[in-house]
Amino acid sequence: MEKKISKSDWLFLGFCLLLGILGEESFFRGKIGISYFVFISGFYAVFFWRYRRYTFSHQRMGYLILCCIWLLSASFFLNDNEVTYGLNIIAIPSLVIFHLVLVTSPKHMKWNQLGMFPYLFSMLLDSVKYNAAFSGVFAKGLKQGVDERKTVIWKKVLIGLVISLPVLIIVLNLLMSADAQFKRMIGGIPEWFNVIDLQSIFRVVIILFYTAGFFGFMQILFKKQIKVIKQTANVQGSKLDSIITITILIVINAVYLLFTMVQFKYFFSGSLQGDYTYAEYARKGFFELLFVTMINLSITVVVLTVVNHGTNFVKRFMQILLTILVLASFVMLISAFMRLGMYEDAYGFTFTRILAHSFMIFLVVIFMYTLVKVWVEKLSLFHFYFISSLIYFTSITVIDLDKMVVKENMIATRKAGRSIFTI
Repeated sequence: MEKKISKSDWLFLGFCLLLGILGEESFFRGKIGISYFVFISGFYAVFFWRYRRYTFSHQRMGYLILCCIWLLSASFFLNDNEVTYGLNIIAIPSLVIFHLVLVTSPKHMKWNQLGMFPYLFSMLLDSVKYNAAFSGVFAKGLKQGVDERKTVIWKKVLIGLVISLPVLIIVLNLLMSADAQFKRMIGGIPEWFNVIDLQSIFRVVIILFYTAGFFGFMQILFKKQIKVIKQTANVQGSKLDSIITITILIVINAVYLLFTMVQFKYFFSGSLQGDYTYAEYARKGFFELLFVTMINLSITVVVLTVVNHGTNFVKRFMQILLTILVLASFVMLISAFMRLGMYEDAYGFTFTRILAHSFMIFLVVIFMYTLVKVWVEKLSLFHFYFISSLIYFTSITVIDLDKMVVKENMIATRKAGRSIFTI
């Protein structure tokens, strides 16, 4: 860190202190509502002021993430849902950190590759180091003109007080046990400290924590003191063997083809075997199918990214096997979708069931792109996965799904009433 601290640094520290106060007022004064939107507005006002002469990189992706951040922060007062409320507590700060690192990173750095994540974490670590260095410089400034011998004396006095505290507690307990009058006197000491507001102390600590976090992180981005981690494209040593992969895919696809045949035999035809009702069958198999679908997606991504394709014949054969795997996953998603629909017909709609429906539609989009990626190698999986996940999460957060649940249940009730009237 530079030994000299410029006036703009001190001014920026003052703005960060105001942000810390705003953050404490927004998040620790009751339930979060429009305060989150106000805080985000203030935060980015300070950020853009600090970087007013800075040319940002990855601007298109940066604007997309910024729009999602604004919408997610606005969702706190647009609707009141505990699930999205809890998720946004983690999602919004994570997106803000990623956005700041993204738009200030070197233009040649590709954000949709693994090299971005070590770069991000290194910035977080160096922001802590920057705060420590800044505190050291600030402490040295305070020490100027102060007698060094007096400083050493006060340090020794403080150490003596800390060491004597455990002994003092033991002695006081023994004396209080020996004399009732002394115990009454000592027992009244806590009332002397009622003038100290512990809540106010806690709030000051929170403000200082926020201030240090904002100041250190944005300063380290501005100072450009972090070395860019070079992306290594040569990952041949971590490639998986193609023959082993093909064997695994053949075994898995054989099981999935058998499952698909069974599904078309009785489930998609509208008839069931055994003693299960539609509602019982739906509840029994929905989560299992959804979990297997996620496993299939993980297998597909691993094969596409870390498997050595070898010869052209092996490559084409592996593409065919992956296509079968993706198509089998489509069948499982359709089956799970129908099971959940039957369960809703029996027990009605809830927030969780509507959310599950939307997530399955999202998975269909993901699998469609993945199927294209199997045959078009130049496409980036992470690029599409990140953007689609961001848009999906923002959509379900901003849209009031509780109103949708009420609406669907009312429609279902009307249909049931009409059918009874017809009978």
